[in-house]
Amino acid sequence: MNIGGNPQEFRQRSPRVLLIDDSELMHRLLRSRLQLEQVEIHCVSDGEAGLELALKLQPDVILLDIDLQGIDGFEVLQRLKEDARTRDIAVIFISASTEMMDRVRCLDLGAIDFVAKPFEMAELKARVRSAIRVQQLLRMLAQRAQLDGLTALWNRAFFDQRLQCEVTAARRHGTPLSLILCDIDHFKSVNDRYGHPFGDEVLAFFATVISSRRSTDVSCRYGGEEFAIILPETAARDAIAVADQMRRGFEEHRWRRYPDLVLTASFGVADLTMIAEDGTAGDLLARADLALYGAKRGGRNRVSTEGMPLAA
Repeated sequence: MNIGGNPQEFRQRSPRVLLIDDSELMHRLLRSRLQLEQVEIHCVSDGEAGLELALKLQPDVILLDIDLQGIDGFEVLQRLKEDARTRDIAVIFISASTEMMDRVRCLDLGAIDFVAKPFEMAELKARVRSAIRVQQLLRMLAQRAQLDGLTALWNRAFFDQRLQCEVTAARRHGTPLSLILCDIDHFKSVNDRYGHPFGDEVLAFFATVISSRRSTDVSCRYGGEEFAIILPETAARDAIAVADQMRRGFEEHRWRRYPDLVLTASFGVADLTMIAEDGTAGDLLARADLALYGAKRGGRNRVSTEGMPLAA
């Protein structure tokens, strides 16, 4: 199940509904009625725009008509289900079709419900509310299985799956993608000298530093004191700037119990241009790991790319 960028973002936002329908009347009607349900409603008129917005917004529910401009609702649903990032979004068809086979096809393709036009607004709102409740429960369960307990970041299993999805999507759409690997310098010494409870405090704060920059990035605890950040639609040059902001934010922090203590972290950056055209997620990870090694070898507390450290 695709559960977004940072875990905190989903918990804080209102439920989202995306309407894909070529009727402006439907847009106005649902905007006015669903706003009373305290949901965030977005409307588009054609299938391609709907697919793009679904990927960007990650709505809880999509209301989808069969007859659309360009590609029809069947193809929209099929493409939603083929993409790992959108396949788990609940889709309810709303259509004037009276053909039983259309209803059967919608459900066979993965829709959870079919509402015939004209419909009673009270019934549609009840179906949307029910779908939102189910989606929120599924997301909560998925999050619990894929979250790191200490830092509340995504865990290694989630990272491995998400990186593969992002590499595939970036290749398909020709968009940039960067990966940052980072870890806290001399962390074992921190644990040995100040104790594991303080070490946990350091890890939790570092997680806050790397996850609070951009909501589109995917921050994960990779293992121990090592972390990974996936940066969709971001080239290496911009990822380097993001990593350096994180580096400085961590270095400049003053610890309440140990005000003279200065802790640092090292960062390795790689993007898709640094691996072969048919390179895999594993290749990108290996390149970022090499860059992190370069940062360590270059003196720590710095950002590195392709194994060559940049000045701190």
